[in-house]
Amino acid sequence: MREYSVPVLVESAPETNTTDLLLEQAAKPSNPALFAVRSTGDDWQNITATEFLADVSRIAKGLIASGIGQGDRVGIMARTRYEWTLVDFAIWFAGAVSVPVYETSSPAQVAWILGDSEAVGVVVEAARHENVVRQAGADADLSAVKNVWQIDGGGLDALREAGADVTDEELESRRSAASLADTATIIYTSGTTGKPKGCELTHGNFVNLSRNSTAALPEVAKEGAQTIMFLPLAHVFARFISVLAVAAGSTVAHTPDVKNLLPDLQSYKPTFLLVVPRVFEKVYNSSMLKAEDGGKGKIFHAGAKTAIEWSKANEAGKVPLGLKLRHALFDKLLYSKIRTAMGGRVQYAISGGAPLGDRLGHFFHGIGVMVLEGYGLTETTAPISVNTPQLIKIGTVGAPLPGNAVKIADDGEILTKGISVMKGYFKRPDLTEENFADGWFRTGDIGQLDSDGFLKITGRKKEIIVTASGKNVIPAMLEDSIRADAIVSQCVVVG
Repeated sequence: MREYSVPVLVESAPETNTTDLLLEQAAKPSNPALFAVRSTGDDWQNITATEFLADVSRIAKGLIASGIGQGDRVGIMARTRYEWTLVDFAIWFAGAVSVPVYETSSPAQVAWILGDSEAVGVVVEAARHENVVRQAGADADLSAVKNVWQIDGGGLDALREAGADVTDEELESRRSAASLADTATIIYTSGTTGKPKGCELTHGNFVNLSRNSTAALPEVAKEGAQTIMFLPLAHVFARFISVLAVAAGSTVAHTPDVKNLLPDLQSYKPTFLLVVPRVFEKVYNSSMLKAEDGGKGKIFHAGAKTAIEWSKANEAGKVPLGLKLRHALFDKLLYSKIRTAMGGRVQYAISGGAPLGDRLGHFFHGIGVMVLEGYGLTETTAPISVNTPQLIKIGTVGAPLPGNAVKIADDGEILTKGISVMKGYFKRPDLTEENFADGWFRTGDIGQLDSDGFLKITGRKKEIIVTASGKNVIPAMLEDSIRADAIVSQCVVVG
């Protein structure tokens, strides 16, 4: 198959914007908990939709009072934490456009992103981040940046106080001004060469993709579901899931330091996770090494083999009785312990950012965690396609989400169009024109579509190695098999 599209399931009115997703949750009689923050010890305190809306509104009023205008760009530079999304929605409520900056960025990177986006203000987490912004301003012209608010330095409290005299009517005027077609955020992506380029993602990208994703994944993202966010919110993957969770009424907790991930998983007990393949590799390898250190290596390897065999048989539609019995035995001996280490309630894990590989996909499915691998880029607001609990093929990245289409070009490149695709590159019409062909966005990835419209990623177009005999070699497939070894963290195939 060369082309596959899925019709949109949920239509949105043209005047809608991302803030409406929050208003819809706050208007529900159930008033769902949208976030959870650590209070004391292992306890987590819920923040309801109405509580979140009230604080977003206060901070948005502060931004307006501080001179942030309609359509102005405001940077966010912080680790993954509750306040990141709080500020993100406040910027949208003020009618402005948020610009994420990785909290590990160098002064030169910060100078480029804030300067190119013409940001007029930036919210940072701590003094060290503010120092980077100040240094960036010393090295480049960031005179447009009039304000730097520090979360840990009382910056959000200052905004709450500053907005005391801004009326609800003025806030509503600002909040409701943007439409689906308007820019919601500019996310800078490095690509392979040159300076990072700003991807203009619209309110329509977030609203339509969130609503259609919840319709496609009703078992995963729903009211009462819980997840813990540990990936960087400056990245489009985590950012989109945060918005999706608001649209679905799910609860999001945060852990800024991956070192605390396991204890946080065990105390918070999420029902679904957002991960990259490296996390699965670490869970698998640490479980294996722990078993081998305890003299139970044979049990682990036999259990892992059984999990993979069971998953493949289950996918084929028939699990032999002997395999069922072995699987049930290892569930008591091994699988339940791994699930307990992940909190004990995880049913689904959404994987993206890189190819997962069949082996890990089948292993985790076999131990009772369904891995829903998806595919997307910054330019596509994260997901173009994803496996769903009803439609899953391990080893693929699923079929296109409702409202999206995928086409395979003659040279194997994946092209896409639909509700997830960005408006274009900020201030770079030349790049925008270069990366679109007849309305299709060129992803730069190589892949295949099967007869059911499921997409399989085989490599990057620019990474293909052509041997002296003219054979095309895709290094990603070799690299994945090498990384499967516990002693290998990263590898690169050179031609």
